[in-house]
Amino acid sequence: MQINPYLHFDGGCEAAFRFYEQCLGGKIQMLLKHSESPEPQHVPEAWRNTVMHARMTIGDQVLLGADCPPEYYHKPAGFYVSLDVATPAEARRLYDALAQDGEVTMPLQRTFWSASFAMLRDRFGIPWMINCTVTA
Repeated sequence: MQINPYLHFDGGCEAAFRFYEQCLGGKIQMLLKHSESPEPQHVPEAWRNTVMHARMTIGDQVLLGADCPPEYYHKPAGFYVSLDVATPAEARRLYDALAQDGEVTMPLQRTFWSASFAMLRDRFGIPWMINCTVTA
């Protein structure tokens, strides 16, 4: 079994996945637009260029996402996408990238369990935790 986060966006899925591809070192495997559905004539004009399904691989991990119609979209709450990294330098790089134009809940800092830990919501509204576990 593999557990894969499936992120919902209010129209910014493509921009978010292009950013995550760069920031996280991933590779977008699929970016299916609503206009590419089997029955595109039933897609409202305003939704034709939004993402029906996105799939990105990051190493052996998978991140999924889509743009949700307004009546189904809810601001992400009750979870964080957690990134465990090997070095404080990698934690800093990710923190700087994800925090830009976002909202920091807990700035990057040393804790009793981590050499570098942070909590934030990126510019696309997705909540992230960055953790560099102390190993010594």
